[in-house]
Amino acid sequence: MEPEIIVIIQPVPIVSKRFVQSNLADLHREIPSMIRSRSCDLHPILLVGLFVLYLSKCAAPAVGADEPTETKTVDFGIYQDCPILVNETTRVVFCPQVGGRILEYSLNAKNALFVSEYELTGTESEIGGTSPSAGRFDIGPEKIVAKRTESFFGAWTTESTGPRSLRMTSQPGSLTGVKLVRDFELDAESSRLICTQTIINVSDKTTQNCHWSRTFGNKAGIVLIPLEGFPRFPNRYVRYDGGGIQLAPKDDNIQIRDGFLEIIGPPSSPKLGMDSYAGWLAHQQPSGLLFIKQFPTYPKRNYCELAGLTISTWAPATGHTVELEPIGPTETLEPGQSASFTEIWSLHQNAFPQNGETFDLDRLRKIHDSLPKTELVGPQM
Repeated sequence: MEPEIIVIIQPVPIVSKRFVQSNLADLHREIPSMIRSRSCDLHPILLVGLFVLYLSKCAAPAVGADEPTETKTVDFGIYQDCPILVNETTRVVFCPQVGGRILEYSLNAKNALFVSEYELTGTESEIGGTSPSAGRFDIGPEKIVAKRTESFFGAWTTESTGPRSLRMTSQPGSLTGVKLVRDFELDAESSRLICTQTIINVSDKTTQNCHWSRTFGNKAGIVLIPLEGFPRFPNRYVRYDGGGIQLAPKDDNIQIRDGFLEIIGPPSSPKLGMDSYAGWLAHQQPSGLLFIKQFPTYPKRNYCELAGLTISTWAPATGHTVELEPIGPTETLEPGQSASFTEIWSLHQNAFPQNGETFDLDRLRKIHDSLPKTELVGPQM
């Protein structure tokens, strides 16, 4: 007569479907054949205990929520296999193939970035040319920095650093002596995108650079810069004209209103520089997107841009884009040292003013003030 079988129900560690699928073969091999055999000499209770113990040991290192996952890719324009970060409303498409930048930053399928016709179709156009477009990052100071062929035009490596985070790394600059690392993290539910660029001195000499963002927004739209800090410029901005700098320019498309510098269209000369220490700017796009950038400023530090700028813009007369350029302070790095600078991007639905309406600055303040407070990454050496 066979022994009576008593079934004891014990809690079994919960494992994911992926864990079970990846460990079925091991389970089949590892559990002794006597568990599957009627000739087993061990009491069934002991067999159940062994099986539960085995699962417990296997489940201990099971997949964790914070472990990096493989980044999905899509084809975008002339580029194949572009990494993407997505949530329910927001998509970010990256271009490690050329310049380690962002090709798409969209809310509800509206891209906030200008992408050139060449990069979309391969057909060269007078607007945008063949140079890298969209969400570009760089290092300055603009007028004296060495050529950045490897980082601005070259290929970058990519690695997933989490479910919605990505790292891109440049090749060392043969003339700059630095390597750049860019880390991106998309919020699980909102359009909030954290962008951190790290400059690493990989040479045997001291280097001096600054963070220089060069994001092409979609259309000229309206640029709004809150004015904070002691001014250096008479009109709170300077204009670059034919290689020189106008210290007190006047322009029909630029005004100061209720504490904001407001650029309502392309200026008479494309490039402007600002001295605000507010640490954010906004770009209202005709599509109904409001693009906000937040970033740290350092009133007591040196800024090595030509006019000591904290922000610059570049808006050509064609009106197809405006370059939104937060600028970091001077980073003097000894060999092996590094420094980081973070921008936090966000997108918001906001109607473009119609029929001579003025932009609603009170609404802009409320949108900005509602954003999560985060300690921004600044200089690290």
